[in-house]
Amino acid sequence: MSFVSEFKEFAVKGNVMDLAVGVIIGGAFGKIVDSIVGDLIMPIVGKIFGGLDFNNHFIALAGQTATNLADAKKAGAVFAYGSFITIVLNFAILAFIIFLMVKQMNRLKREAPPAPAAPPAPTPEDVVLLREIRDALKK
Repeated sequence: MSFVSEFKEFAVKGNVMDLAVGVIIGGAFGKIVDSIVGDLIMPIVGKIFGGLDFNNHFIALAGQTATNLADAKKAGAVFAYGSFITIVLNFAILAFIIFLMVKQMNRLKREAPPAPAAPPAPTPEDVVLLREIRDALKK
């Protein structure tokens, strides 16, 4: 089997296609969670803690005097712990949502009714004939 045909067989398998779809949807879902955290949750958390914007919390390692993270990064090395806090919160929310989804899927799998049993296969003709001969010999 040639390399190209082997690769084609591998790439067209159902599992690979499912994985590709999962990665694409996961990337899009990650962007949604980033937006939820950055645009909805972090402003509320910042307001609760006195108007803090976690993204602009940093320690300038190169002696910069910038007031926001973007300008400080342009000027030199920065220890951006506020961005880290935001990303950790992103991860926690994403992990919680995935946990809820998996939990729901497992619950749905358990609740699914069992598949109906297949009807018994008809007895082959030769077996029926042999049974008739056996019964006739018993008489």
